Amino acid sequence: MKAIRTHDSSAGIAGLVYEDVPDAKAGLCEVLIKVVACGITHNELDWPIWTCRAGHRREAIIPGNEVSGVVAAVGFGTAGFAIGDEVYGLNDQLRDGAAAEFVAIEARNLARKPVSLDHIHAAAVPRAGLTAWKALFDHGKLEKGQTVVIHGAGGAVGSVAAQLAHWAGAEVIGTGREHSRELAAGLGVDRYLALDNGEKLEDVAGQADLVVDTVGGEVLTGSSVLLRPGGILITIKAASEFPTDRDDIAKIVFVQLPNRDQLAELARLIDEGVLKPQVGAVYPLAEATAAFTTKAAGGVPGRMILQP
Repeated sequence: MKAIRTHDSSAGIAGLVYEDVPDAKAGLCEVLIKVVACGITHNELDWPIWTCRAGHRREAIIPGNEVSGVVAAVGFGTAGFAIGDEVYGLNDQLRDGAAAEFVAIEARNLARKPVSLDHIHAAAVPRAGLTAWKALFDHGKLEKGQTVVIHGAGGAVGSVAAQLAHWAGAEVIGTGREHSRELAAGLGVDRYLALDNGEKLEDVAGQADLVVDTVGGEVLTGSSVLLRPGGILITIKAASEFPTDRDDIAKIVFVQLPNRDQLAELARLIDEGVLKPQVGAVYPLAEATAAFTTKAAGGVPGRMILQP
């Protein structure tokens, strides 16, 4: 089968190659998916992914762990899916991803694709949706009537978080670049700060019960000013960038994991019209290098999608 791979842990995007690889096969409790669309994260090649689940160093990696497609085969012991089912999900990042014609995924990491979405938009959901859900509800304990600040509200994760927070009855303050203002307003953001256009975090000082950061750097470091005493600051970036001037707030960093129940709940919200995934652009699988490069350069809201 055809796939995108990298053989060099230090090469980054420049190391991606489009090549023939051994056919993926469904193992114990796994599903083989014919990939229709694959979601990518521009910096995923920099993550600690060069060790496989068994603890051995990986010689090559297929990126893109978000997938939407059609079940082509089921492995021994697999329950809940049949050949021909349309599914979506998130593969374990220590396994090969979906930037390929086929991918094998544990059945527990998949759910039925939202009926109302095509595969392109479904592939934009799993990582962003699961990350936003975990930040807001599992760690942030967001409740109706609270105020949440979402950094990067126009991005893949931030746009989902904004919609989920609005659905939960929270007041939503978004931050990002000026070009994302209109998008953020359409996602349910009540107030938007364009940090590249002179607006400052201090403009909403002390108003938030929860801050969800998808940006890192100076934005994260300066976020303590936003929180009320007892508030929660959550990031998916580097814990080393947390502000150090507050001991009356909680600080949490996490990595999301696949979760079938949450994928199913996200699909329900999508089919009910509550949640609309944001697709940045769609590239043929063979042009993955261009897709990664474009997304890394910034200025493309939403998830970048590859199609075999």
